[in-house]
Amino acid sequence: MENQKVRVLLAEDDRNLGNILKSYLEAKGYSTRLCVNGQEAYDQFIREKYDFCIVDVMMPVKDGFTLAREIRQHDRQIPILFLTAKSLEDDKLKGFQAGADDYLTKPFSMEELLLRMEAILRRSGVSPSGSKVFKIGDFDFDYNLQVLKINGVEQRLTSKENELLRLLCENMNETLDRSFALIKIWQDDSYFNARSMDVYIAKLRKYLKDDTNVELINVHGLGFRLVIKGQ
Repeated sequence: MENQKVRVLLAEDDRNLGNILKSYLEAKGYSTRLCVNGQEAYDQFIREKYDFCIVDVMMPVKDGFTLAREIRQHDRQIPILFLTAKSLEDDKLKGFQAGADDYLTKPFSMEELLLRMEAILRRSGVSPSGSKVFKIGDFDFDYNLQVLKINGVEQRLTSKENELLRLLCENMNETLDRSFALIKIWQDDSYFNARSMDVYIAKLRKYLKDDTNVELINVHGLGFRLVIKGQ
């Protein structure tokens, strides 16, 4: 099933290499979107949901370091793997400071790329099949099954509840920007959609009340924060 696949955002300005990588990853079961500059990749990241980012450092319009920093402002947990022709230590340090999980220097083998991706995904709690389960205090949230569970009791989530809770989990203890969430889920940050999102936030808050250590906080003028007390 398509929604079981890991969704990869690939930012690579070399179209030939980009198309080769895209074809290889899709053959391995990864749903892959190719963007040929940093701005296009950022716009795509805002519009759609992704589980993994592969980012070339040297790109037109917006370089990979800038792209990674902007992605990190919205999602603290999504894995980012840098591709670069450079092997200088300073560039590697700059990449990790920008939020990279790993760094691969060109030329590289497809097998090495795949092994590194799978290692990062395991560390981040995503299996290559796309299964994603979050721990929220005493709750287990299975994104793929759209189920929130505590003490054996399951709450099935609607699609929008599911997407919104995923964004909150990916930014655990950080503020989820209201406009970002609206564009990501509703594709529009209009007043009507904002009021709709408030209703979904209220529903999620009700679902999560069975663990008193879990709080879903309104951050006035900014967005929402999912907080686990003691973390």
